[in-house]
Amino acid sequence: MAITMKNYVLTWTDTDGVKRGSAVSYDKGSAEDRKKRLVAAKCTNVTVLEAKPGELPQPV
Repeated sequence: MAITMKNYVLTWTDTDGVKRGSAVSYDKGSAEDRKKRLVAAKCTNVTVLEAKPGELPQPV
């Protein structure tokens, strides 16, 4: 049985209005934890996206 690893990345807008994207990928639990910490830091538009291995988000 093969184990399929899924990678997740985040995008958000920081408190200065600058759009950001994660520089690393996370597993699902870690991505959700990072999202909670970004929201607690008053960042907006925090989104968790599934990504291919080695793929990083481009902030929009």
